[in-house]
Amino acid sequence: MLTRRSTLSLGLGAAAVTLVPLKASASLSPLDQAIADFTGGASVKDDGVTVIAPEIAENGENVPVEIMAPGAVAIMILAPGNPTPQVVRARFGEASGAPRLATRLRLGETQTVTAFAEMADGSFKRGIAEVRVTIGGCGG
Repeated sequence: MLTRRSTLSLGLGAAAVTLVPLKASASLSPLDQAIADFTGGASVKDDGVTVIAPEIAENGENVPVEIMAPGAVAIMILAPGNPTPQVVRARFGEASGAPRLATRLRLGETQTVTAFAEMADGSFKRGIAEVRVTIGGCGG
């Protein structure tokens, strides 16, 4: 027989079980969560990815960035000083040419732009470029 007490206990138990995964994922910063989502927790080597960006960007509204990662099947660009750190995520198909990505970013402040590349063999590599921003591009 289902009593009020057993119903309440069952409901609280179910609520506790559903909150456990949320607590685990909430402990990661948005930056760490983006890296974990991209790499699946695999180790990352600090070579094999070239990030070309200006050393000084007079206006953070429009900063040109180019990523070259020979052998990559996917690239993710992070700007940790921005409100949303993951700014670009691209996947290359079989018909793609060289794994190269050129784009323009909005950077809110001086920061290290980091590019992660997933290689065809399943490994991960990273490259960085420090960009000094004189006028931020993410402000209101």
